[in-house]
Amino acid sequence: MTRAPWGYHEFFAGGGMARLGLGRRWQCVFANEICVKKARAYRRNFGPSPELRVEDIWNLTPRDVPRSAVLSWASFPCQDLSVAGNGAGLKGERSGSFVAFWRLMDSVRPPIVVVENVPGMLSANGGADFRFVLESMAGSGYRAGALVMDAVRFLPQSRPRVFLVAVQEAQVALPHALIAESPEPAWHPAKLQAAVAALPAALRNAWIWWNVPEPAPRALSLADILEPDSAVAKWHSAAETEKLLSLMNEVHLGKVRQAQACGRRIAGTVYKRIRAAAGGARAQRAEVRFDQVSGCLRTPAGGSSRQFVLIVEGPAVRSRLLTPREAARLMGLPDTYALPEKYNEAYHVAGDGLAVPAVQWLERNLLRRLAADGAC
Repeated sequence: MTRAPWGYHEFFAGGGMARLGLGRRWQCVFANEICVKKARAYRRNFGPSPELRVEDIWNLTPRDVPRSAVLSWASFPCQDLSVAGNGAGLKGERSGSFVAFWRLMDSVRPPIVVVENVPGMLSANGGADFRFVLESMAGSGYRAGALVMDAVRFLPQSRPRVFLVAVQEAQVALPHALIAESPEPAWHPAKLQAAVAALPAALRNAWIWWNVPEPAPRALSLADILEPDSAVAKWHSAAETEKLLSLMNEVHLGKVRQAQACGRRIAGTVYKRIRAAAGGARAQRAEVRFDQVSGCLRTPAGGSSRQFVLIVEGPAVRSRLLTPREAARLMGLPDTYALPEKYNEAYHVAGDGLAVPAVQWLERNLLRRLAADGAC
């Protein structure tokens, strides 16, 4: 049996959120990231990191990847699978990089593999992409199961993600306590259950319903992560705030009025979205929420992808962009995490990353036990 620290690979490493979440029981022996700016943030926070290869994953060969690792982690690009993406699925240029990743895994075959992505992976291309991923894993000797973990359990951000955890049957003895007899609604929602039910019999029979406890109720709210007003460099002008409000329909303006009627300071978040309008046209709308949970962070591919903060204090309404540090806090990054100086780069590192507490929960309650009790 190997002992901690266990070696692991971190593919599509971004700013190193998987590394932060896995913690000191794990040692990164190989990391890969194609984006130079994200790689710069990675090294800024983890030192020179000679294990980090800044390279297109399609250019890597099995010889590049150490075979000593117990775990391979891959958060492959979600743009072609997400609701906000183009729906191309694994045929898309970005999410199709799973194929390149699995080409390496089929050769290296670490005992444990984690693939993280948006819930859209369950239904993309009528479920064909999900089936393809599982068939690829099964063809390499893996059994797999998934959990849908929403960051909102740990952080004031709505961010559901699928964590597909696969184990090499020849290398990992599955502890009985980690396997549930049937789906657990907390981690296995109806969409996941339907996706599994639609699989061919061989894949359904090999499927694992992972048994992971639920965390304690979240205590952190949106107000807790906001920077003090004095620390915010730029607020919108009154005209800019009025323009943002003008994009709201009556439902969302009603939320603002209700917040004003409370007579106390209330913080909310706003996203601009394209919605259907009268006559079949489409128009930009601003949508606000005051439930002390932010919308899912996105990468800043245009102004509509940026999240706004709306502060209501009686009749007064102010607005501004979410700051990079607030975005980082919404991902569970500590304030000691060094962010890029440029706004878009910092927001991109955060918005394209992993919710660190979700990774920590998975590591503590499943991955650590598979590595130790499973006798990897």
